[in-house]
Amino acid sequence: MKEQSAAGILETTIEKVKNLVNVSTIIGEPMNLDGGITIIPVSKVTYGFASGGSDFPSKTNKEIFGGGGGAGVTITPVAFLVISDGEVTIKHITAFDNAAERVVNLVPEMFDKVTSVVNKAKKEKAQNEEQKAADAMVSAAMDELTK
Repeated sequence: MKEQSAAGILETTIEKVKNLVNVSTIIGEPMNLDGGITIIPVSKVTYGFASGGSDFPSKTNKEIFGGGGGAGVTITPVAFLVISDGEVTIKHITAFDNAAERVVNLVPEMFDKVTSVVNKAKKEKAQNEEQKAADAMVSAAMDELTK
């Protein structure tokens, strides 16, 4: 049997943890709310394994093996993806452990801010171009009337 070796114990432990932790554990199932808002939970999964074993000397031909194994899993919710009106935002819910983690976690927020500024600038440019075209049409119409 595969459980009768240290490698077998570790393999069995890993298989059991795989059954517990899958992609749906990290990126959760979408929750649809009223008003067309969708919320998707995001979690951090941390796990560790340990196993060990030994063959004991025996006077008989039977192999005597002793061993054990274990695993630990921690699942921590860290954020929610919020989808509303075609826009995706991320809302963090964890405390930051260090400065580097703070910087990494600010990247999506900064990206959202830069995107909104760029979109606003594009919208203003389009409105200015529409206004210039309208002004040109009015000016041309005035020129025709004053001839």
